[in-house]
Amino acid sequence: MRLPLSGATRAARALAKLGVEQLLWTRARLAVRRRGPMPINQLPSVEPTAVLQDDAEWRDAVGQARIRGLPLHRDLPKNWDTLGAASTVLERVGSSGRVLDAGAARYPTMLVWLYLYGLRELVGINLEFRRPVRHGSVSFEPGDATATRFGAGSFDAVTCLSVIEHGVPVPEFFAEAARLLRPGGVLVVSTDYDAEPPDTSGLVAYGAAVHVFSPAEIRGLVKLADDAGFDLDGTFEPSHSQRPVLWKRHGLRYTFVRLTFTRRPA
Repeated sequence: MRLPLSGATRAARALAKLGVEQLLWTRARLAVRRRGPMPINQLPSVEPTAVLQDDAEWRDAVGQARIRGLPLHRDLPKNWDTLGAASTVLERVGSSGRVLDAGAARYPTMLVWLYLYGLRELVGINLEFRRPVRHGSVSFEPGDATATRFGAGSFDAVTCLSVIEHGVPVPEFFAEAARLLRPGGVLVVSTDYDAEPPDTSGLVAYGAAVHVFSPAEIRGLVKLADDAGFDLDGTFEPSHSQRPVLWKRHGLRYTFVRLTFTRRPA
């Protein structure tokens, strides 16, 4: 049984997160000032749609990030979908694209990686943010991924990593992403997945029921995306050799899937 956190403990954790955030972005700005943006062809080419197969794949992603001096997500397997999303975005939109990270956090790595590779028009939104925050040209603000304040066609790419499993209304999310993206824009989504999902009955996290998507549900996501005006890039292959992701809090093992979509012309 998890006991509720005291006010002092919550405040201490918030302060620690703020410290990590400030250090991360200070290091990123200093790195760019010292050596300039990193060449966009330095990230490895990846399959646009893929399932994390085993421990070796996420360990390779961690190694690829370390070689390039990229800050790591502290939950190491998540570097696999971050690497895939960053590589796809850079390949598709280059260093001049405008990118929205839906369900962002200010201290993990997605927007930091893109910043280090020269992208500047970067926005992160999250319902949990209390106020807007800027780190140079990169802005973070409160926002709902299913109903944003931005105009139609505002972005070249939208990323949404490890978010939709937390109770996001998926049809509304795809509809909003389609509205936000220019024709030909790219949407990269990752989520918890298993070919034979574990039982999550009664488990709750972040205010929503814990959910691990099945193959049929992923195919359902692809259909919802198609209905909203997206084409899937690549092929969803449901199998995986291991369950390389461990959620210690709930004792669950599963894997990740990364889906890449292109916005069709209206």
